[in-house]
Amino acid sequence: MKILVIGQGGREHALVWKLAQSPLVEKIYCAPGNPGIAQIAESIPMPARFIELAEWAVSEDIALTVVGPEAPLAEGIVDTFRERGLKAFGPDKRAARLEASKDFAKQLMVKNGIPTAAHRTFTDIEKAMAYIEDYNAPVFVKADGLAAGKGVIPGRTFKEALQAVKMILVDKAFGDAGDSVVIEEELIGEEASFTVLTDGTYCLPFVSSQDHKMSHDGDTGKNTGGMGAYSPAPVITPKLHDDVMQRIVYPTVKGMADIGRPFKGVLYVGLMITDAGPKVVEFNCRFGDPEAQVLFPRLKSDLVPLLIACIDETLEQHAADVQWHDEAAACVVMASGGYPDPYQTGVVITGLEDADAIEGVNVFHAGTGQDSENIVTDGGRVLGVTAVAGGLHDAIQRAYQGVSAIQFADAHFRNDIGYRALERD
Repeated sequence: MKILVIGQGGREHALVWKLAQSPLVEKIYCAPGNPGIAQIAESIPMPARFIELAEWAVSEDIALTVVGPEAPLAEGIVDTFRERGLKAFGPDKRAARLEASKDFAKQLMVKNGIPTAAHRTFTDIEKAMAYIEDYNAPVFVKADGLAAGKGVIPGRTFKEALQAVKMILVDKAFGDAGDSVVIEEELIGEEASFTVLTDGTYCLPFVSSQDHKMSHDGDTGKNTGGMGAYSPAPVITPKLHDDVMQRIVYPTVKGMADIGRPFKGVLYVGLMITDAGPKVVEFNCRFGDPEAQVLFPRLKSDLVPLLIACIDETLEQHAADVQWHDEAAACVVMASGGYPDPYQTGVVITGLEDADAIEGVNVFHAGTGQDSENIVTDGGRVLGVTAVAGGLHDAIQRAYQGVSAIQFADAHFRNDIGYRALERD
């Protein structure tokens, strides 16, 4: 079969890499792709309108389209493809609202008794400021809409919280995504990423993983799209896993169905493991990035039948056959200097082949471009250097060995990926 993948980041490179291993796949296209993806799939331009891409997919007899990023999902790309009889993996526009609006997600959780942080939503800055003053405790300030993982700002002091509200509502730092702002209590605990596939009824959990959101070591600096990840995450114990499935995952999927927004695709639950148990920090309607880069190398089974089963509502029939590698995986994101603030692009990258030659290492391209003979930086998060090994310590060490083989000016990366898991040893 022919497959089309939508996107151009590290998640999409990992997706293409995994899909290409399927014996069912004849050819993979990626719109628009990146130089790393182009080594294993044919990159095609991303047209201005989804209908043009859908019509191309019909003409090329594309059997399955896999949507990587959240923005096209929120804008209804799956609806456009399905209207033309095409199989497209991911939630439709109505279901993707679960990620596209934090206020919508909060209302769903409150209605269904799903544990999460207390919150209020505002469109008026004066009312938001008054609430923060009365609340008189640390908060997190979030742009309601999609902000590429950067629309969450800690307000641990009154001044920080007010600055964050002003940045979102008044300065429009995140554009229309900041037409309203969600202010929620600060949850204390350890974060974890919980990923499931769902066909709208049955939910198939992936192995556990943990992301590192903050830009600098020790979880300091600014919020980012993710600076690294590892799997498994020891904080997710078997008991906690069952708790998340029963108290969060299934109530969310059922809650969406109950309001006429059946959710089919990836349900990513960002968790905070608090003293009171797991609570939802956020929902995403697609694979995490960089979590995908550590989950796919651990998946032994063919991904293609699972994605199709989500669309066909037959996922439970495949669940017993899903197998995982026992090996651990770690990913270190190499970013442009300055990220998530302004950064330079067009910087030449060297050492990619040396890193890829290391046993167990895969370098997934995220923000890269092609300049004549050179691979250059073309984004904030540039590469996801991923490694697998028998244990997490060795996987992390191997990933950093890959990082050491790669050079580009002002490269920035964290030096402590996986530190929480290593502290548990």
